[in-house]
Amino acid sequence: MNGHIGDIVHVGDLGVLAAKGFSAASVTPTGLVTRGGLDVIALMILVGWLYRRRRPSPEMPLVLTALNIGLFAAMAAISAGKFPSGVGFGLFGLLSLVRLRSAAFTLKDVAYTFAALVIALCSGLPQRETWLVVALNAVVLLAVLVVDDPRAHRPTRVLKLTLDRIYESPAEVRDDVTIRLGQEPLAVVIDEIDYVRETTRVAVRYPVDEDAWTPEQPESPVARTEGQPA
Repeated sequence: MNGHIGDIVHVGDLGVLAAKGFSAASVTPTGLVTRGGLDVIALMILVGWLYRRRRPSPEMPLVLTALNIGLFAAMAAISAGKFPSGVGFGLFGLLSLVRLRSAAFTLKDVAYTFAALVIALCSGLPQRETWLVVALNAVVLLAVLVVDDPRAHRPTRVLKLTLDRIYESPAEVRDDVTIRLGQEPLAVVIDEIDYVRETTRVAVRYPVDEDAWTPEQPESPVARTEGQPA
């Protein structure tokens, strides 16, 4: 995506859980291993299968895994004994600083990140029945499976174009963009008309193949482009 995605990953304020405290008896090695195994299995399905169905960002599997395992470890550490409220707020205060800032990340990457965090929370909370953890993780994974089906829609790309003229109507803009792209765009939105420089800035959405690679285009007075996958 063009620009930055800031303040995306904000883990909810769960320090109140630490303030109440968990009994050490509520965490057993067997229960911890069971919940950890369920978390790893759900993460493998989310990252290893669901996310990799499309052409993924190469950094995202590591990001999803690190956030999921890190949050699960933090929950396990808090639930292993009684923590002062300050420690609980501090741990999750550090997690709240996590942000995704890269032009390679898309809104779908953010959605998968949120799913990884929810799975870690469901698996990491103590005193939960195993069937409930399995059911909650299954609901999250099933929702991602159904909604994010690559076969349900054709991927698109958004281009920011600076055209070197002023147009009399939106139809002329669309016709010019069609000629430049070599295909009919799905949508053309006029962002700015500069009468001093005699330029028109537009945002164009057009369909692309999943494995298509679009090389960077040099800026020119005719059309300067900035692309982002959608």
